[in-house]
Amino acid sequence: MDRLVAIGEAAQTLGVSITTLRRWEAEGRLVPEHTAGNHRRYDLSKIKPELFFAGTDERRTIAYARVSSDDQKADLERQKQVLELYCARQGWTFEVIADLGSGMNYHKKGLKRLLDAVVDGRIGRLVITHKDRLLRFGAELVFAICEAKQVEVVILNQGEDTTFEEDLAKDVLEIVTVFSARLYGSRSRKNQKLLDGVKKAVEDSASC
Repeated sequence: MDRLVAIGEAAQTLGVSITTLRRWEAEGRLVPEHTAGNHRRYDLSKIKPELFFAGTDERRTIAYARVSSDDQKADLERQKQVLELYCARQGWTFEVIADLGSGMNYHKKGLKRLLDAVVDGRIGRLVITHKDRLLRFGAELVFAICEAKQVEVVILNQGEDTTFEEDLAKDVLEIVTVFSARLYGSRSRKNQKLLDGVKKAVEDSASC
């Protein structure tokens, strides 16, 4: 099956009229590619990915693990072991993607790789130990994308993550550190004193 098709075949595949496709294009909802002769061509792998990734062997299971800092590497290994054991028991063919970085950082290599695979329709299932292992804030948006792409999301523990407070403190500390680096450049003693106080408070709370 060709991935790029003319407007008539695309409309038939989606079960809509050609007029509807043209209206979607005008609204920016579905943007076709154009040939050298300026003919519309629609990529079925994007608008109907299940036609290309319908088999369980083709749409993989991805298990995702994350911790915030180097001193949590032992916890990262535990997460990976739990995920590997669970997926193996289900008989799934799977891959583990692991990140070391703040749950507030949306630019982690593993997370970007995971999201690219979801959007491209190459994943059929996402497995995580806790919701917060994916992102501190914004996990629901990722879950919505997964739902739109027909990706099953499996969360092994629906309760609160046992490392929540420690991990959140590290995430906040990272944000403070970034702002410190920026504001120190202004050589403002007031800013330095304020940020030093905030960092100390966060570090104290993390050690309690």
